[in-house]
Amino acid sequence: PRAKRRRMSQPEQPGPEQQPAGNATPVDRTPEPVGATEHAAKQEVAASEHAPSAQDHVAEPQTDPAAEVAVTPDAFPGSSPAVAVYPDRYHDLFVVQFFLTVVISSIFVITFIVQAFQIPSPSMENTLLVGDFLLVDKLHFAGLPGSDRFLPYGKIDHGDIIVFYFPVDPSQFLVKRVIGLPGDHVHLRDKTVYVNGVPLRESYVIHRNWIPDFYRDNFPSLANSQEIDRRWRYQMQNYVHGGEIVVPDGQYFVMGDNRDQSLDSRYWGFVPRANIVGRPLVIYLSVKGRGQGGSDDKILHSEELAHLLHMARWDRIFRLVR
Repeated sequence: PRAKRRRMSQPEQPGPEQQPAGNATPVDRTPEPVGATEHAAKQEVAASEHAPSAQDHVAEPQTDPAAEVAVTPDAFPGSSPAVAVYPDRYHDLFVVQFFLTVVISSIFVITFIVQAFQIPSPSMENTLLVGDFLLVDKLHFAGLPGSDRFLPYGKIDHGDIIVFYFPVDPSQFLVKRVIGLPGDHVHLRDKTVYVNGVPLRESYVIHRNWIPDFYRDNFPSLANSQEIDRRWRYQMQNYVHGGEIVVPDGQYFVMGDNRDQSLDSRYWGFVPRANIVGRPLVIYLSVKGRGQGGSDDKILHSEELAHLLHMARWDRIFRLVR
């Protein structure tokens, strides 16, 4: 009995046909449970049906993880949705904003600071010639009475050259020299100007017409002239005292430097303070051969532009007006 139990406890040694050859892996001969084989076969069939083939495999594009982060309004409570900015629209907006800025700045400068004018007539020769283009300082005389205490506005004085709205036709601009201030007594005798009984020494004045004109050369006088404004003809007598004309408050008596060819206060009256625009500052361009009534745009015509170098008075460009 002991030998029998000893033989039963020892494992059965494989025979020569069952002994693995060389390094071959031993085969497990453990009997499988009933139904296990069928279950494994079904799993292999299901796996083969769901497994992607080489043709079905598509490589997914590689993306930057930072680029996949999306910001939504819910990501930050209380924040507004992000607005996309397109480069083309931003450029158009910048161009429009720049254009409006230039236009508004130009309007401001022309209205309050400086404005360009052209001299169309010889009444201010030789100080200003026909064809001179001026920059007029509109800020110097812009102050109202009493404002010079707070702002550096200049006062209008004898001998100042001013640009003003023509009292007879406010749509026109004229340029003349101030001769009489409010309260001054003015008269002419043989072409010499007297202010408050004192003759003026005017080195800038020229006389080119030697034909006598009693009204022009001996103002004020009862002599008649066809160039006198009808309104001024009847009003002038109200301001004449003792053979002199008295300048009223808020008014100025002006004359041209070319005395024999100037229609000035002798012919149409005084200049109200409110009509004064400014004073000529500098001649920025001077062109020969430009007749009366010319306008600024004609300087750009191709025919004149081709002869600009020949027509320009280079010695007058950037000359200060005094």
